[in-house]
Amino acid sequence: MRVRALKDILHSLQNAAEAAGRPVPRLLAVSKTQDATAVAELIQAGQLAFGENYVQEAAAKRAALAGSGVEWHLIGHLQSNKARDAAELFDWVHTVDRSRLIEALARHRAPDRAPLNVLIQVNIDDEASKHGCAPDDVPALAAAIAAQPRLRLRGLMVIPTPHPDPEQRRDAFRRTRALFEALQAGHPGVDTLSMGMSDDFAVAIAEGATMVRIGTALFGARPPKEPH
Repeated sequence: MRVRALKDILHSLQNAAEAAGRPVPRLLAVSKTQDATAVAELIQAGQLAFGENYVQEAAAKRAALAGSGVEWHLIGHLQSNKARDAAELFDWVHTVDRSRLIEALARHRAPDRAPLNVLIQVNIDDEASKHGCAPDDVPALAAAIAAQPRLRLRGLMVIPTPHPDPEQRRDAFRRTRALFEALQAGHPGVDTLSMGMSDDFAVAIAEGATMVRIGTALFGARPPKEPH
């Protein structure tokens, strides 16, 4: 079932990209709350990039799937006291939104490993309930990341206001793309715009997403959330 869903999603991403005249974005499978067996099924089908919300949950899966070649992405809010674990466990962190976190991740990334890939999370709609920096803070955070040799600035991540109609999110995606292009102008290595999920990826792709985060459409409804 999951393998079929993966094939369907990849086909849908290709169709959406072709319809918009955009490159096909990279698929990040959001595996939070899913067990290692479910992840292993998709690994066998060729999906190797997975997004997790919680450091502890990701650590258990990484241990269970050691040697599988998975690229692990942290897509949940990161507290500063978890920066050491995140720097050790993950290949990417999508949710950097403050300078203190930048310093902590850089300090704990081992020098014998590749630099940690970092995305700046932007609170594009200025929602009080969401994490992320203000759009105006992006240049300073980008400069701070770029100054750390153990980190690699890759781009931006955004979660717009979840309007029932995905079309109502288009403006937020468009504004994020403008921020992304401005960031690229100052940092030529920037190449990743992570936006779009199961219910709005087509709009996100049309507005320039290079990576989409898909969970529900791959795994079905999530199990009840457990405390972490």
